[in-house]
Amino acid sequence: MKGLIIAAGRGSRLQPVQDIKPLAPLFGSALIERVILACREVGINDITVVTGYQAEAVSAFLDVLGDRLGIPVRTIRHDFWDHFENGMSVLAARDCFDAPFLLTMTDHIFDPAVPEKLLSTRLDRGEIALAVDHDTANPFVDLDDVTRVCTENGRVVAIGKGMKAYNGFDTGVFLASPALFDAIEESMRQNGDSSLSGGVRLLAAEAKVHAVDVSGRFWVDVDDPVSLWRAENALLGRFEDSCYGVS
Repeated sequence: MKGLIIAAGRGSRLQPVQDIKPLAPLFGSALIERVILACREVGINDITVVTGYQAEAVSAFLDVLGDRLGIPVRTIRHDFWDHFENGMSVLAARDCFDAPFLLTMTDHIFDPAVPEKLLSTRLDRGEIALAVDHDTANPFVDLDDVTRVCTENGRVVAIGKGMKAYNGFDTGVFLASPALFDAIEESMRQNGDSSLSGGVRLLAAEAKVHAVDVSGRFWVDVDDPVSLWRAENALLGRFEDSCYGVS
């Protein structure tokens, strides 16, 4: 299966640590390298990365990384990344996908068990699936920034930032299908909303978004130095647990 990673934004809140967000170091490995390694672990063997800010530097890094890991990594440059929201970065890769694919963000670090569970989901025509964390007390979540979701009967019924009624969080990991491209375009046409969530919202209104529960699995959105510190401490804790035989 193919994978798509969105890595176009500036990541201004993380710039005190690293000017180029996908290359920000997390225990010696760049954020985007950790995402690619997690994808490889679940059998994603063909990866497309949409770049924008500092596209040349990101592409050069990925050329070397792809050769080292033995994974085809192609890049698509989205020149208008700073004029639109992240849904347009997804649309930039439309021509590369004609079947279901794994969609992730460059700044979301996750346990491979998250995409692994997603990939077991059966999609009917026009559907997508989102890995949802129902642990609303997750200490790694920034409530002021996280995208919230409301689910019912295994489906996403609402998604957005700042929602007052919610029972889970968007982990940023999707089993997507070409229907998502159409939905983002329609969101733009109807509402002027170029976000990924805008497209997901339209599909959710048609009961076409599976909510795959990944509660208890590690994931973190690395947006600023504080969340990077949290990610480092979480990974350190997982390493120490593994050393002492704790699963």
